[in-house]
Amino acid sequence: MSIPGIFFPEQKLIKLGLTHSDNIHYQLGPEELAAQTVARGQGVYNHTGALCINTGKFTGRCPKDKFIVEDHLTRDTVHWNDFNQPIDEKYFHILYKKMMDYLGTKEEIWVRDAYACADPAYRLNIRVINENPWSNLFAHNLFLRPTEDELEQFEADWHIIQAPHFYANPETDGVRNSNFSVVSFSHKMILIGGSGYTGEMKKGIFTVLNFLLPQNKKVLSMHCSANVGEEGDVAVFFGLSGTGKTTLSADPQRKLIGDDEHGWDEHGIFNFEGGCYAKCIDLSEEKEPEIFNAIKPGALVENIQFFPGTDEIDFSNKSITENTRVSYPLHFISNALNPAVAGLPTNIFFLTCDATGVLPPVAKLTEGQAMYQFISGYTAKVAGTEAGVIEPKSTFSACFGAPFLPLHPAKYAAMLGNKMKEQKVNVWLINTGWTGGSYGTGERIKLSYTRALICAVLNGRLNNVEFETMPVFQFQIPVACEGVPAEILNPKNTWADKAAYDQKANALAEQFISNFKKYASGSGEEILAAAPQV
Repeated sequence: MSIPGIFFPEQKLIKLGLTHSDNIHYQLGPEELAAQTVARGQGVYNHTGALCINTGKFTGRCPKDKFIVEDHLTRDTVHWNDFNQPIDEKYFHILYKKMMDYLGTKEEIWVRDAYACADPAYRLNIRVINENPWSNLFAHNLFLRPTEDELEQFEADWHIIQAPHFYANPETDGVRNSNFSVVSFSHKMILIGGSGYTGEMKKGIFTVLNFLLPQNKKVLSMHCSANVGEEGDVAVFFGLSGTGKTTLSADPQRKLIGDDEHGWDEHGIFNFEGGCYAKCIDLSEEKEPEIFNAIKPGALVENIQFFPGTDEIDFSNKSITENTRVSYPLHFISNALNPAVAGLPTNIFFLTCDATGVLPPVAKLTEGQAMYQFISGYTAKVAGTEAGVIEPKSTFSACFGAPFLPLHPAKYAAMLGNKMKEQKVNVWLINTGWTGGSYGTGERIKLSYTRALICAVLNGRLNNVEFETMPVFQFQIPVACEGVPAEILNPKNTWADKAAYDQKANALAEQFISNFKKYASGSGEEILAAAPQV
C-alpha cells in the first residue's frame, strides 16, 4: 500500500537486508495511519479526532541507553561522556542484523521518506522504517514532508530503523538493557529498539545534525524554539524540555519558526523539523490556545488518560507520566512560518526552570554572562521527561542540550559567542520555575507574567526602564514591567525568610562555580568574570 502515484521499489529495502516483508505501507497519510492504529487495537480517537496511544514501558528518553558507534569518524571528534557513550562497531552489525531479521518476520512494516532542515542548503533526506503505524505517523508529523515530485527522485542520506518490540540481549549485543538507541555516522543509520517512545527518533536526528552542521557547514545547531515578528525581528528561546520553549514560542502575535531545533548560519535561522512535539500536562485552551487547538485529526497524543466514561482527555492526569505529549505538523499552528526560514535574531532568551526559587523571572545579561550561562545550561529536569525523574531536579546541561551534543560544548559555545558579538544580539535570562521559595514551598511563576515579560522585551518596553543589580549573580533586573507585579521582579522580595533566600542563593552559586570548573581552562577572562560572586 502507498500513496497514489508513488511507487516504492522494494529493492531499496532488500539492500538494507530486509527480504521477507510482503506488505510495505509506504508514505501513508495521517488519516490512514490513524485508522490502521485503531483497527489494530493500538490506539483510540479522542473527542476531537486526534489519535491517542500509549508508548508502553518508556514514556521518556533513556539517555543512558543511547550509544554512538566509535570509529574513524567519531573516535577523535565526539566528546565521549555519559550522554555520548561509545559502542564497538561489531555490536552495531549484530544489532542491525537482528533487527532486520526481526522486521522480516513481520506481516507488515511502515516506511516513510522525509527530510530535516527547512533551508534547502542543509537538507538531510531520511528514510524511516517502523514496525507500527503510529510511530510512522510521528515521523510524518515531526519531519519535513517531501512533495510527490521530490519522492520520485528521493534518495535517503540517513535511515532510522525503529522497532519497539525488538529487544536486545545485553550479554551479547554490547548494550546496557533490552532497549537502546545506536547512532552510526559511518553507516548513516539510527537503530532504535525496545522502546516505543517516539521522541527517540526525533532526538536521534537532532544528534546527527549537531555533529554534521557545526563541523561541515559551519552552522550553529541549537536546542531552541524561534519566532519572528511582523518587522522581521527574530527571537530565539533556548531551554531544556519543560522550560517553556514550545509554549512561549507559540505567540499568536508572531510567526512560529519552530518549537525545538534550529540552525543559525550567516543569513539567519531555519527550523530542522516539520512539526512540534509539545508537552500536554495541564494543557488548557486559555493558557496555550495554539497547542490546545492543534489536538485534532492528524495529531498523535501520547500517554494521556480520559475523564472516566468519556473520550475527552484529562490533561491534569499524570498517572501514566507527567511527560504526556502531542505531535502535530507545524501548519497546525495557525501562524506558522512556511517555509520555516527567517533572518538573524534580535533577542535570545535562555529559559531556565529554577527549582530553587533564587533566579529572577527576567534579567538582562552582558556578553560574558550570556556565555557563562550558555555553557552552564542551568535548569531543573522536569518530571517525566527522562526515565526516573519524578520531581524537578536541578541540573546543568551545557548549551541547554548536552544529551544531544556529540561535540565538545565549547565548540557550540564559541560559535554562539562569535555570532552574538558580530550581530549585537540582546540576551535575556528567563526563569519559568519557582518564586517565593524553592520547589515544595514556593509556587511556579505564572505563565501570564512570563509572557508579559517576553512581550515587553520584544516590544522594546524594557529598553528604557530602570534596572538594578542582583547580588551574587550580578544580573541586571528591571524594577518595573507592565503587567507584572513589581515585587516578583527581584526574587528575594518574594521570600518571607530573607536569610533563607541568601543561603539558598549562595548554595546555588556554589553549584554554578563547581560545575564550571571543567570549562574554565577553555574560557576567556570575560566569561570567567561572569561567574557568581559568593
